[in-house]
Amino acid sequence: MAGPTTAERGERQQESSDPPLARRRLRLPRLRTIIILTVLLVLLAAGSVWLLYGSKYLRLERVSVAGTRVLTPAQVREAADVPVGAPLISVDTDAIEARLRRKLPRIDEVDVVRSWPHGISLKVMERTPVLVVQKGGKFIEVDDEGVRFATVSVPPKGVPALELTVSRSSSAAASLRRFSESRLVREAVRVAGAIPAAVARDTLVVKVRSYDDISLELRDGRIVSWGSGEKGAAKARTLTALMKASPRARHFDVSVPTAPASSGS
Repeated sequence: MAGPTTAERGERQQESSDPPLARRRLRLPRLRTIIILTVLLVLLAAGSVWLLYGSKYLRLERVSVAGTRVLTPAQVREAADVPVGAPLISVDTDAIEARLRRKLPRIDEVDVVRSWPHGISLKVMERTPVLVVQKGGKFIEVDDEGVRFATVSVPPKGVPALELTVSRSSSAAASLRRFSESRLVREAVRVAGAIPAAVARDTLVVKVRSYDDISLELRDGRIVSWGSGEKGAAKARTLTALMKASPRARHFDVSVPTAPASSGS
């Protein structure tokens, strides 16, 4: 049997070589596209990095302050120590918040926000004193969590003074051993927060002798025996009713709100 002719062998070789060549021709445009896209992505990333960190267009230029009452915006800016002129993206907002809390204990809450393209916004909430403790010629402000946060030369208006006058009785000594001074301060704060508004306006002193012996001294010399800070809402309601029922009384006892008493005239 005769073998394939020369023409037939050439046709077979052509058929076997055509598909790989076609595939190579298809791969070239795809490869060029991938290379072009890669280069574009690299350029885009480099441009973004330059814009955020190297250009002058997104630099920190201003620091705004909101929410101050006793503090001034200048005090807040100084304590925040914001790096004006730095790339805005690189500003450490957590570090700014930590500095403000450390340097200005009067600040209760703070929110540090980037304000694109050139600003940092400092939104603060100051602590509100509910009691003051006199020490020498100064007054220490105490907030509703019992935190002593500021010392001032003039006491804030309408804020009662806190007096810790723990007696030497055995029960008071036991109370002090069981409850630390800071716990007694928190208990006084708890009482101050429960006093009825009409009474709170006239309250000059919150006096603490022990955990369950807290009293109020009012502006006109009247005394309220409050007891502990427990059942504050019930004691407030009872005190309001008792004062209406005995307007000339000088002493009110709501330490047991279900068995109140009043005396004096």
